[in-house]
Amino acid sequence: MMDRLAEYSIKPELYAPGSSTIWEDGHISEMMLDVHLEPDNDSATRKHEFVDRSVVWIAKTAPPSRYTKLLDLGCGPGIYAERFHKAGYTVTGIDFSRRSIEYAEVQAVIDRTDIEYLCKNYLTIDYAEQFDVVTLIYCDYAALSATDRSILLGKVHSALKPGGKFIFDVFTPRMRATESRTWFYSDQGGFYIDEPHLCLQSVYQYNDDDKTELRQSIVITDESVMCYNVWDHFFSKDKIISEVMSAGFSEYAVYGDIAGKEYSDESDTICCVLTK
Repeated sequence: MMDRLAEYSIKPELYAPGSSTIWEDGHISEMMLDVHLEPDNDSATRKHEFVDRSVVWIAKTAPPSRYTKLLDLGCGPGIYAERFHKAGYTVTGIDFSRRSIEYAEVQAVIDRTDIEYLCKNYLTIDYAEQFDVVTLIYCDYAALSATDRSILLGKVHSALKPGGKFIFDVFTPRMRATESRTWFYSDQGGFYIDEPHLCLQSVYQYNDDDKTELRQSIVITDESVMCYNVWDHFFSKDKIISEVMSAGFSEYAVYGDIAGKEYSDESDTICCVLTK
């Protein structure tokens, strides 16, 4: 175990994988679902009051009477998808978390809605001009490497009908953290594991062209060491527009958040509305 801890004591190589992923771990996915569903917690899904305002604004920006079919990427347990359906869209939701998709499917049966939910990696979608709107909400775009972002943009562009809109948000450099190391001990279990553990948390910054950030959590029990690496990126207005417009979109609009707030240099997020 000490050899593994020594390995994790140094800054990882760029995009080095962790030993585990938060999306496929049974306990973490259960904890994540609980956080998604808390209406006043914005750790996984934004606070539901903001979600409501966001859906109202998106429905004004791309009215469902004209933009009928909506693809919600990274839909989680369907918090946005349910509201999009109520607003009048025909909704397909995609997420990598099996637990979140199963929850969303059960809710769709209970509510007698015809939302289609798919458990898959949205980088593997293969649609051709099937959707009027594609959404990717809560800065998931920025969690991808430059290579994966390019793949995603191509997939989204192909999935949209002519005149369709891609609506997503990213964090600005104002949200970039300073490098740090902290630790805590839990004697009753917690978010990462349901047993006593020590958690070593680090924030690392990289000087690559993409200004990558890593948030790393090392979870240590009596018998195991698990490493969770979460990568992130931050965008100025010029950088995000330059990147996304190279994918072939014809128009763009920029806002301060995904509820339509006016953009300013003091914004913590940037919302982009791209038109094919």
